Amino acid sequence: MREFVIPLPVIPVVEAPMSETSGSSPSEFNWDLSAQAITIRIRWFGICVGYGLVNLLGTDGSTWLLNAILGLGAAYALCDTWYGLRGRVFLNEYPLFTSAMEAVFIGLLCIFDEGVLSPFRFYYFLSLLVSAIRYSPVVTYSTLALHVASYSTVAGIQGFDEPAAFASLVLTPIVMGWVAWASTSLADLLKRASTRLSELNGALQQNQLSLEERIEERTRQLQETQAMIVQQEKQAAFGLLAAGIAHEVGNPLAAISSLVQLLNRRNIDEHTRERLSMVDDQLRRIQRTLRELVDFSRPATNTETICDIHTVLDAALNIAKYYKRRKGKRIVTTYARGVPQIRLVRDQVTQVFLNLILNAMDATPEGGTIELRTALVGGWLRIDVQDTGTGISPGNRDRIFRPYFTTKDTGTGLGLFVCRNIIEELGGQIELTATSQTGTTFTVSLTNPELRDHVDILPQESYSADAEPAEEVMTP
Repeated sequence: MREFVIPLPVIPVVEAPMSETSGSSPSEFNWDLSAQAITIRIRWFGICVGYGLVNLLGTDGSTWLLNAILGLGAAYALCDTWYGLRGRVFLNEYPLFTSAMEAVFIGLLCIFDEGVLSPFRFYYFLSLLVSAIRYSPVVTYSTLALHVASYSTVAGIQGFDEPAAFASLVLTPIVMGWVAWASTSLADLLKRASTRLSELNGALQQNQLSLEERIEERTRQLQETQAMIVQQEKQAAFGLLAAGIAHEVGNPLAAISSLVQLLNRRNIDEHTRERLSMVDDQLRRIQRTLRELVDFSRPATNTETICDIHTVLDAALNIAKYYKRRKGKRIVTTYARGVPQIRLVRDQVTQVFLNLILNAMDATPEGGTIELRTALVGGWLRIDVQDTGTGISPGNRDRIFRPYFTTKDTGTGLGLFVCRNIIEELGGQIELTATSQTGTTFTVSLTNPELRDHVDILPQESYSADAEPAEEVMTP
């Protein structure tokens, strides 16, 4: 038997790409496609080595016939490669048919070369290795039987008179059996290891996604906490400033009021007494405004109390009437009669509705209307704050409750964010229920066991405020 040394050719690497038929995601391990890539390498290796044996080292058989048989093998390898590039396995449903073709292919090469001593007999080992990698042990051992039958047929046709041929006839099937067993065991080990690695990789990716979600959630909570702290600091600073202003203005007003009362006690004519009464009324109005300012700026309490929601809304309206953008806008209240009182933190809920009312005033042009409606529906107390402004753009509707998001030039972006946190802590909801080019409606929903057991109550009465509060004018 001749000795030969064939340099290993450089075979292009055929990856196992993702395909529609593979049904696997990029993170999943697909053994069939990986085995296909290895199989293609082995096939091209055998084809290249075969052409080297026939055309470079020479052969005792028919060169052109062997080249033709190798050409058939190359055509099959091309089909296999084409399917592999598309993420599929060629003839994957017919493994024994493929093994039978390989047995016939190798047998023909041996017959037309040197019979049982042909170096092409080693192709049986490559075929068994491919079968073990691609298919089940049953298919591999069936392939072994086909290859032993093929090799026996070669011996029957070519004969085995030489001692070396007889030894090869005996040893080759034995080595085939060992290769089949070893390859099957190795392939099973690789499959189990690959499956386990795929499971671990999937678990690792899932844990990574979970970790990223938790980090994102913690970051969001930190940002919201920071926003709440900033808002509370601003409110505290405003409270100190308001209390200081009320104190500084209140003392002179008290002195002026005392002087007016002293003058009013003197013997004066009716005209002067009437004018002093008008001055006293204006002083009382200023003092009432200062009291409202002090009440709003006092340290907020977190104590829940039983409150009438309409009283809370009126308190917010009393504060909002001093807002500079209140001018020229009509306020309408449509309250439901007989709504049960509800337990809430009065100062915080007043802040919520004051913020919604001020936002509505900012959005409403002069001549527009702002309406506050209450109703008890399905166990929920619903408070609607509706304006006739230009509405909220579609791109901003999902972001209005995020901290630091604002469309105002001087806004902080914390108003609606703080409102949502306050209402949700009370077990309620605040949502944008309607918005268009003709107006916007925000709805605050609150509930408790008493409300859930109460019958529905719809709005029944309306109160309309003037577009601008009437001013009491002192005439000379």
